[in-house]
Amino acid sequence: MSKINVKKVVLAYSGGLDTSIILKWLQDEYDCEVVTFTADIGQGEEVEPARAKAKAAGVKEIYIDDLREEYARDFVFPMFRANAIYEGEYLLGTSIARPLISKRQIEIANETSADAVSHGATGKGNDQVRFELGYYGLKPDVQVIAPWREWDLNSREKLMAYAKTHDIPVEQKRGKKSPYSMDANLLHISYEGGVLEDPWEGPEDEMWRWTVSPENAPDMATVIELNFEKGDIVAIDGQAMSPAQVMAHLNKVAGANGIGRDDIVENRYVGMKSRGCYETPAGTVMLKAHRAIESITLDREVAHLKDELMPRYATLIYNGYWWAPERKMLQEMIDASQVTVNGRVRLRLYKGNVIVEGRESATDSLFDVNIATFEDDEGAYNQQDAEGFIKLNALRMRIAARKNT
Repeated sequence: MSKINVKKVVLAYSGGLDTSIILKWLQDEYDCEVVTFTADIGQGEEVEPARAKAKAAGVKEIYIDDLREEYARDFVFPMFRANAIYEGEYLLGTSIARPLISKRQIEIANETSADAVSHGATGKGNDQVRFELGYYGLKPDVQVIAPWREWDLNSREKLMAYAKTHDIPVEQKRGKKSPYSMDANLLHISYEGGVLEDPWEGPEDEMWRWTVSPENAPDMATVIELNFEKGDIVAIDGQAMSPAQVMAHLNKVAGANGIGRDDIVENRYVGMKSRGCYETPAGTVMLKAHRAIESITLDREVAHLKDELMPRYATLIYNGYWWAPERKMLQEMIDASQVTVNGRVRLRLYKGNVIVEGRESATDSLFDVNIATFEDDEGAYNQQDAEGFIKLNALRMRIAARKNT
């Protein structure tokens, strides 16, 4: 592959093994200026050390941005209004972070007059697709450098050797073996590689970082109350919180109760199956609570239509189409459905379980106890009407049954 002519590139830079090597590789292979961009989206680790590493590598323009609120408010919360979940299990923690990173990279490229953008996603994964669909959706003519598709450093051992040759510091080094491939943000931590590449092998107990095992969770349940406005959580136990504060709080309290662990084999967009483990404490609670408040505030057909469209919406996010017109169209419909999703939900968190104990909406509940009651409804519902309803719905089956007799 012939190299493009690049004078300046914006690199999505974490300061970890892969992106530290990519920084040096870009400088050497492309003989270009590198601008580093490090996003704090709630990964739970200090991001400032990335500044020192980038500076030591000769980088002159260094961006370190706190994007936690934007991430929660403009990406995670809209996604949870849709109850999005991929293949019945995955809460899309990595997927939903990529469009924000892509957006900010393009903004920095415009600010610094950079020719290109670069990322550290491999040529086997979904993230290369997510990043680049975001780039092209926001800046159609941008140049993209994907080192994993160009270089021959196609194993962790080769990366470690490169780092040693070029005096690139590597944290968490365990002899010749690198740690799990991990990605963390406010919504989750993902773990891939190592023993997890065998889908029969269970994860090591020490791998988990945010959650205790359900066996070691407290013997007494934690009860919490979540307030919703237009489908978003706005307060916990009566205390108003911003979206990022909501997620940080739920990660802590749910993780302490053993909630949010998942071990999944998923179908990647590029075609292969991949096994990964995930910790999503806040997301697990948010999904359960949101469905609970929707159960009393959404019309039946609206709720069912949302459920029919949700797998398509989730797949769009998983595959990287956040900035695509069809996702935006679906989002407008979803957001319109949330106008009446107001009220509160009470949950019991206990040893890995999220149990709905109560839900109410003072203004928008469609639950009418006078109609739903098993006691005398005083004429609110005429049970004799059900006879004609049933016969009309059975008409086609009765016609077919006569043909077969």
